[in-house]
Amino acid sequence: MDWFQEIDGYCERLSPAYWAEPINAVTNAAFLVAAFIMWRRVRGQRMPLAMVLVIILAGIGLGSYLFHTHAQVWAAMADVAPILLYILVYIFAINRDVWLMRPTYALIVAALFVPYAVATIPLFQFIPGLGGSSAYAPVPLLILIYAFLLRKRVPDTARGLAIGAGILIASITFRALDEPLCALLPLGTHFMWHILNATMLGWMIEVYRRHMVRASQP
Repeated sequence: MDWFQEIDGYCERLSPAYWAEPINAVTNAAFLVAAFIMWRRVRGQRMPLAMVLVIILAGIGLGSYLFHTHAQVWAAMADVAPILLYILVYIFAINRDVWLMRPTYALIVAALFVPYAVATIPLFQFIPGLGGSSAYAPVPLLILIYAFLLRKRVPDTARGLAIGAGILIASITFRALDEPLCALLPLGTHFMWHILNATMLGWMIEVYRRHMVRASQP
């Protein structure tokens, strides 16, 4: 693998220059803003997993910034690795603290996300226009499954998860439209993926935080 191979996958990028994607690069600040907001809401509440998610959220912003400035294979890895880590940690948190699984079982079920994604991504690739965004499509589906299964046990948390899935679906839609609408919108629509994704990831931490607060009340 050539770690320094250049990647041109977005409408805004017209050259290999560092600032060839200024909007896509700058809008990664949304992740840092979301992380800062959630850090202020989580600190002092004895929720270590929520704080871990906040740190990973900031890492997602930094990794995505590197990808949209350097646009090389190593930067792409720095972009996707924190996203996968966030997903796994969040699933573990919900399994342990909402489903009340033992930590070992919560970890095993969280790890099953990988084969689940491997099995479902090819199915989403059949959806016209989804393209490379099919790699993210299993995530909102899984969130909706969790929301459905939890709807009677913890309706408020289930509703919050469903809202998060809705935001993510909108986010993935903008990501998928980037290339098809390139001729009409030279800046593309990928920057909306950053803004909506940051909103969604911050919201998901808030959903978890609210659940933990409710669970701690007598």
